[in-house]
Amino acid sequence: MMGGISLEIIGVFCILLVVVAFLYASVGHGGASGYIALMSIFSFPIAFIKPTALLLNICISGIAFWFFRKHKHFKWNLFYPFALTSIPASFLGGYLNVDPSLYKQVLGVVLFIATLRMLGFLGREKETKRKLNTSSALLLGCGIGFFSGMIGIGGGIILSPVLVLLGWANLKEAAAVSALFIFVNSVSGLLGYASHYPLTTEYLLFIPVALIGGSLGALYGSGKFPDHVLKYTLSFVLIIACVKLMVL
Repeated sequence: MMGGISLEIIGVFCILLVVVAFLYASVGHGGASGYIALMSIFSFPIAFIKPTALLLNICISGIAFWFFRKHKHFKWNLFYPFALTSIPASFLGGYLNVDPSLYKQVLGVVLFIATLRMLGFLGREKETKRKLNTSSALLLGCGIGFFSGMIGIGGGIILSPVLVLLGWANLKEAAAVSALFIFVNSVSGLLGYASHYPLTTEYLLFIPVALIGGSLGALYGSGKFPDHVLKYTLSFVLIIACVKLMVL
């Protein structure tokens, strides 16, 4: 399936894959949008991109969750209301036969606004945490899940800024919750894919490479990164996602 890609190109791809996995894992994300963009730029076969991105997403978000939970940043009460409605809604979004291009543009604009808010241009995130509104979380989880299923992402890139900007979590708590959120949605997506198409060992090729960057990113993001570094890293990741959604 990848016979037309030279070893030199694969080598360069692997170096960039380590960087992408590091950046995403440091803020609790699996990195699906980054992997899809990277594989598209390097002209990987279409049939190879989706299952590989999902597998990498599962591995990197899983290890990110492990590190953030180990450092006691994970809060179950922040996770389950979103996941409860997101998982079925993501199936619905994936099954609907709609053109996702408009939704990608809208989501790109929303994430760009969230980035500006994160950086303090449109008001700063809440200085003190507020109690989670369960009803709002259930509704937001449904919406995030629907968008995620429709455009093929894990959903953490939307959930992280929502948690922070509404004052329900600090940056590292949001990263921990987003990591598990991405993991469960990605597993569901991969199971849906595997029900129609067989999975082969080729899809596993880049997992060890991504784990190098993902492990380092999760290690530093969960423990050593100060909050202001984590904030700027998350903002950079959001900008990458905006470009990917609106341009690629």
